[in-house]
Amino acid sequence: MRVAAIGALLALASCADVQDELARDAAKRTVRPALAENFPGVPLEPASDCVINNASANELTRLALAAGQPAVSPQTSALVVEIATRPETIRCLATDGLAPFLL
Repeated sequence: MRVAAIGALLALASCADVQDELARDAAKRTVRPALAENFPGVPLEPASDCVINNASANELTRLALAAGQPAVSPQTSALVVEIATRPETIRCLATDGLAPFLL
């Protein structure tokens, strides 16, 4: 009985990991064009990782849902800018996002 319960929990955790990865991938499709528009010249891959890693679960969901839109809305663009200008995101950009390109 316990083994079955543990197996079920592991399966659910694995499913949650897959869902999180899918949401992050969808959010990246939204974040990249918003970053390119608002921060020209910023390296998109590391910068989008910093934005996504510093987004709340609710924000990540909003960004992922926006990936299905043909263009980035002003609200989505403002959300990306808000997340990108947070102190934690700026620290990430300074260490992981821009530093490799400055060496």
